[in-house]
Amino acid sequence: MPKGSDELIKQRQKEIIDACEKLYRTMSFKEVTIKEIGNVTSFTRTSIYNYYQTKEEIFLALLKREYELWIADLSELLLTNDKLNKDEFSDLMAKSLDKRKILLHLLSTNLQDIEENSRDEQLIEFKKVFGYSMKKVRECVDKFFPDMPEEKRREFILTFYPFIYGIYPYAVVTEKQRNAMDSAGINFTYLSVYDIAYMGTRMLLGN
Repeated sequence: MPKGSDELIKQRQKEIIDACEKLYRTMSFKEVTIKEIGNVTSFTRTSIYNYYQTKEEIFLALLKREYELWIADLSELLLTNDKLNKDEFSDLMAKSLDKRKILLHLLSTNLQDIEENSRDEQLIEFKKVFGYSMKKVRECVDKFFPDMPEEKRREFILTFYPFIYGIYPYAVVTEKQRNAMDSAGINFTYLSVYDIAYMGTRMLLGN
């Protein structure tokens, strides 16, 4: 356990997670290393090991924070809306996911590596937050669609989460990928995170 006050520990952890997020916006998961993270923090690379044993644990903390931010948006959605129809709910859900591109990116490409290379206690804490996000989505469905049969609500949750894991690769493509699609003669319609999230959510809600 690192020495220092709880406030200092949290401050250091936040700085490490912030550095990881900053690098991940311009570098691949493979390229982001603890050495690279240490280069953009105010303390030494070796100090990072007092808080996280692997880079995957840092990414797990980043992923946990992204879920917490999404949960906060879902809580706000519940508090500020008395009624929503399916189109309105799909719109707000899509907007909440559009703000969480890092969450979607990590889920789609690196989740298994992150979880496999993190300590059990940190993985358990992450899973608690993940479970709470499922609870919040279910609260939204229960509140705004009280007439939806229980089996349909359950099916929505079980389908919604695998669906959002696949949004990022369809919405965010590189120039190399675009060129390959063009060369292959595929007339592909590129959609945004919002577009895919809206259409998928609306479809899962049914008529």
